[in-house]
Amino acid sequence: MYSIYIIDILLAFLLDCILGDPYNFPHPVRFIGKFIRFFEKQIRKKERSKKALRYFYGPLLGITTVLATFFIVYFLLKLAFSINIYLYHFLNVIILWTSIAPRCLANEGYKVYKALKDEDVDLARERVSYLVSRDTKSLDEEGITRATVETILENVSDGIIAPMFFIFIFGAPLALVYKAINTLDSMVGYKNEKYEDLGFFSAKLDDLVNFIPARLSGLLISVASLLLGFNFRNSFKVFFRDRLKHKSPNSAHPEAAGAGALNIRLGGPNYYFGKIVEKPYIGDEIEKVNFKHILSSIKLLYGSTILMLLIGVIVYL
Repeated sequence: MYSIYIIDILLAFLLDCILGDPYNFPHPVRFIGKFIRFFEKQIRKKERSKKALRYFYGPLLGITTVLATFFIVYFLLKLAFSINIYLYHFLNVIILWTSIAPRCLANEGYKVYKALKDEDVDLARERVSYLVSRDTKSLDEEGITRATVETILENVSDGIIAPMFFIFIFGAPLALVYKAINTLDSMVGYKNEKYEDLGFFSAKLDDLVNFIPARLSGLLISVASLLLGFNFRNSFKVFFRDRLKHKSPNSAHPEAAGAGALNIRLGGPNYYFGKIVEKPYIGDEIEKVNFKHILSSIKLLYGSTILMLLIGVIVYL
């Protein structure tokens, strides 16, 4: 029988704090991505109607990826348990470790901070380009900082709180299912000619599974802002006021809470693939955005992560 072990969850978090996300490690998401690309390739071997892509092949891709991920992880752990309890715990910790990414996200943000601190704007543009889809070649220091802070805050939900939420519901199998859905959305969930139909199901599924975690992330960031000495009153105010100012039903929740906590304004117009895209502003410009806000957003990241761990442990016990 599959069980959730609190000690395994805590060990996985500590492992991430120590090692982060090694680039050469055989990460499960890479295999999920390869499966998605293979499946998509088979679908596109023949001409498909938009209706067939949206209502048959898109759902087939999403459901197959989710089920394959769940049952592979579930039966791998079950097999390990039948062989040796220590092998089970080892494998469980490794899988849990790969499903959360606080240190990796913090490290990538810190790289941008370090470049800006050293006044190397070109290097900062290069490093932030790995984190965002917007055009970065013309960004100034403020634009680079804003893009980095937005990415860190948004990914508090996607990369940390959401997988932890599902870990506490059904452990590693459900955590990897979430990562599979997140990967589907990042690979085929685009609103463009190529993917608007094939990726429709995956995008909606991603919105669904992130509904609770995104709102939970906003609340956790606000509480963390109180504990860390940031502007928690403004965090709560901006969170409830601006959390729906985004095309995505989920993305703005952690961004709004973080913007309020740091007394800065995020969002606004940005260039994507050479075209300007108008987005609403989130937060108030009480302070001018500067590179030190990247470090502050990293503190909020870790604060909300630890709060989620504590809540999960208390509720579970």
